[in-house]
Amino acid sequence: MLSTHLGSSADLPEWAVWLSFIVAAASVAALLNEMRRSERGALVTAATGLLAAATLLLAVLRPARVSARESKIGARVVVLADTSRSMALAGDDGRPRRDARDQAISMLQKSAAGARLLVLAFGDGAPTPLVGDDLRSKGTTQAAHSDLGAALRALAASPDEHAATVVVVSDGRLDDPTEDASDAALRAMGEALHVPIDTVATTRDAPADASVRRVSAAGAAVAHVPLPLRVEVGCAGGLVCDDIPVAARELRDDGPAVLLATGVAHVKDGKAVLELPITLEQAGARIVEIAITPPAGDTIAANDRRLVTFQVTRERVRVLHVAGRPTNDVRALRQWLKSDASVDVVAFFILRTPTDDVRATQNELALIPFPVDELFTEHLPSFDAVVLQDFDAQPYGLEKYLGNIQHYVRGGGGLVMVGGQNSFIAGGYAGTPLAEILPVELDRSPNATSADTSPFVPQWTSEGRAAPLLGPLRNIVSDDLPEMPGANVLGEVRRDGLVLWAHPSRTTRSGTKMPVLAVAEPGDGRTIALGVDGTWELKFSQLAAKTVGRAHGALWDGLLGWLMRDPRFETSQMEVVGGCAAGVAPTIRARLLPSDSMAQLVALDVTRIDTRGAPAHVEASRTQDTGSIDLRLPALEAGAYTARLRVASGAATRYDFACEAGGDEWADSRPDAKRLAALAAATGGAFAFADGAGRLALPGPTVVSAERHVTPIAPPWAWSFAAGMLLGAHWVARRRSGLS
Repeated sequence: MLSTHLGSSADLPEWAVWLSFIVAAASVAALLNEMRRSERGALVTAATGLLAAATLLLAVLRPARVSARESKIGARVVVLADTSRSMALAGDDGRPRRDARDQAISMLQKSAAGARLLVLAFGDGAPTPLVGDDLRSKGTTQAAHSDLGAALRALAASPDEHAATVVVVSDGRLDDPTEDASDAALRAMGEALHVPIDTVATTRDAPADASVRRVSAAGAAVAHVPLPLRVEVGCAGGLVCDDIPVAARELRDDGPAVLLATGVAHVKDGKAVLELPITLEQAGARIVEIAITPPAGDTIAANDRRLVTFQVTRERVRVLHVAGRPTNDVRALRQWLKSDASVDVVAFFILRTPTDDVRATQNELALIPFPVDELFTEHLPSFDAVVLQDFDAQPYGLEKYLGNIQHYVRGGGGLVMVGGQNSFIAGGYAGTPLAEILPVELDRSPNATSADTSPFVPQWTSEGRAAPLLGPLRNIVSDDLPEMPGANVLGEVRRDGLVLWAHPSRTTRSGTKMPVLAVAEPGDGRTIALGVDGTWELKFSQLAAKTVGRAHGALWDGLLGWLMRDPRFETSQMEVVGGCAAGVAPTIRARLLPSDSMAQLVALDVTRIDTRGAPAHVEASRTQDTGSIDLRLPALEAGAYTARLRVASGAATRYDFACEAGGDEWADSRPDAKRLAALAAATGGAFAFADGAGRLALPGPTVVSAERHVTPIAPPWAWSFAAGMLLGAHWVARRRSGLS
């Protein structure tokens, strides 16, 4: 656009122009003041003085006609829209806060028609663009955090054109800056950008809500050791709160939730803190529900409970080793268990049966009776794993406690049944509750064969070669295994079981080779069936001489480590990318072990822990060794879940996780307009509520000249000559009027 206007000489700086006007104005003011003392000719004196001052100003400015081809570039305004989950909560009018956010952005777009408005979403990390339908989408309220600090730092570090101003639209419930941030900290956020930060609050009033705002633990979670929890309960929005009951429960997939602790939160000034000690008996990932009983009038039920996942470790692995007789295999295993300082072993060897005639009184016996009642009722939950080795359940009254062992395993315990002449079918386990959790079936017919005494060398299956739990053993023996003195007869592997060693000649009813070593994951626990009593050959044999006897310890290190869910022996590691939110399709990232075969099927099964629900099944093909694979699940409801990942036909890896309706963003539903106002004041910006966003004063456009021509109105000497002549005339007029 071509425009023409008057301007001063191009060689004058802006400060000189303003100084010239100030001096001229001062001269005129002095002249008018002198006119009061004029005796005569005041009109002529004033006229010549004004003309002299004007021509002198023109002589300094040397006005010119400026013709320019100009264009106006709107100021770059960055609008940061809060897309955290708290924006889905109800606002002042009952509608979601995101509606007020989107309305405020629309007002800004209309009031700043000449500005270059860039709308970015902030939540986790760097901000991302929001356009068109994104502003009206539910998907713009799914960020797990509202980290404004990270968004501002990303803008400051961006190589793009810096903004003339930044406008933040939020409910004020921010992770950074925190609620107690100082003015200096708020001011530093604006100094990083060198621009003011305007803020727009979407919500004024807090909803009537009681919630579990925060749960924290003092220290790490260790099995069997009390863990103090610090529970913060909040009450806002005019809700009448006094004493609020609080309960902690462990969510289990083998039955109803287990009550861990209860307490009462005494609310004062809208807040209460309660110490709640809990004890988790099983190691691994454990999901604990912290829930309150809300008072009447609570409007947000989703934040009445929090789901917290604890990674429970073990101070020491507690193993119950029960052996039916002191064989070579029993002695070898007991020596290995005793040699490991990280294992706390309680061992029982059966040297006499209840029917033995010892011909002595009880006080004269050095051998104690087998404490079957205490072990398998009161003390069973305190063990991390149970090893039943060559043990006959019937003579010692264990049969009536096999249901306890089944419940123990399904609740997260580990079980190994080791072969021998009193194990599996021969030990009377067929058709019992314990048989239901073994990886293999047991023939319960009266004439079932219990053992095959023919010596043999176990065969590795393809799954056994790939299983990480046998990796330490294969690193020592490769494909070699010693000859075993016979095997217990085992049936078909169960649907969720996996065969690692098989018999070279004996088959099951279906014609497949009989399992010798198999593993499974019933419920929350793990079981191993080892149908031989000759693993001591890995320690004392011709093969053992070549490996210095290290193979026996390597085998049991892998078996026991797999029972304890040692990450070294898992086929994969899993995590939920960005956390799990109810109603949003989560992505599980699995880190897989290297494999020679990249054409592998990866299957993921997800089931609900805390209640019954439809399972989810996802499959993907691993076509290259990228180290990880992402599996996208359908949207899940709020609750606790367990995911089991199986690569090809290998062992499954379990991963427990929780989905919350709003997580940390819903835990405290109060809006915080004061924090936004403080941020604006500290950075030199302006604050408004959403309904007044259109009244924010945004920067004006910048004028850019593409072509400019300057034509002087008169030559400089003409202005100087005119100023001199008029100054002379003014001097004469002053003399005649009696002014000096």
